Amino acid sequence: MAAAIGPERLGVAGKKPFTVFIEGNIGSGKTTFLNHFEKFKDRVCLLTEPVEKWRDCGGVNLLDLMYKEPHRWAMPFQTYVTLTMLNMHTYQTDKSVKLMERSMFSARYCFVENMLASGSLHQGMYNILQEWYEFIHANIHIQADLIVYLRTSPEIVYERMKKRARSEESCVPLKYLQELHELHENWLIHGTFPRVAPVLVLDADLDLHNISSEYKRSETSILKPILIDNTNQHPILASPSKRSRTEF
Repeated sequence: MAAAIGPERLGVAGKKPFTVFIEGNIGSGKTTFLNHFEKFKDRVCLLTEPVEKWRDCGGVNLLDLMYKEPHRWAMPFQTYVTLTMLNMHTYQTDKSVKLMERSMFSARYCFVENMLASGSLHQGMYNILQEWYEFIHANIHIQADLIVYLRTSPEIVYERMKKRARSEESCVPLKYLQELHELHENWLIHGTFPRVAPVLVLDADLDLHNISSEYKRSETSILKPILIDNTNQHPILASPSKRSRTEF
């Protein structure tokens, strides 16, 4: 573990907003979920995933390069993802609640792990990224109060991804979404990796007409937060339709 650079980690001082990470597979509806909370924007700071930065880093589309040549671009892409996500984590706001689309934790426990398992990330590159994560953990305070997991089926998000037709994702196979799904499940349901906050699970397989009830269900947890000491508790299943799918 890297040594801290001062008596206190950066970002500890001052009042912190209740910080919520919106997590889920590609196409799980994270942006739509954030849009639901636009009506509370006087109290809630909404931070979308910095995809446009990844698509235009000084005129270079890193997201496209990563998908087309993962063996060459996985490492620099994930380094830039870490930087841009860290900018979001340390973003200052006077609002009482901060909603973030994804986090550096999903980058670490889902996407980087997938890159290592698939062979697109060399073990040495993986080790360098892990040392960066350890340094950040030791020296920068990352506020984390709640994780909202938009739980989906890989087949459904695959169809959504094809419909939205983002050019960089045209070569993404169903197998990749299945692998990411398993990693999200391992992290947020089974606790294979550390859960930095309590987890609220929503059924994000529902279509846009019906999913508003799931979003509504999360409002109390997000807008009226309570202090929970045990941050590694079992996930809270908000959707009765998902209870039969769980193993706990």
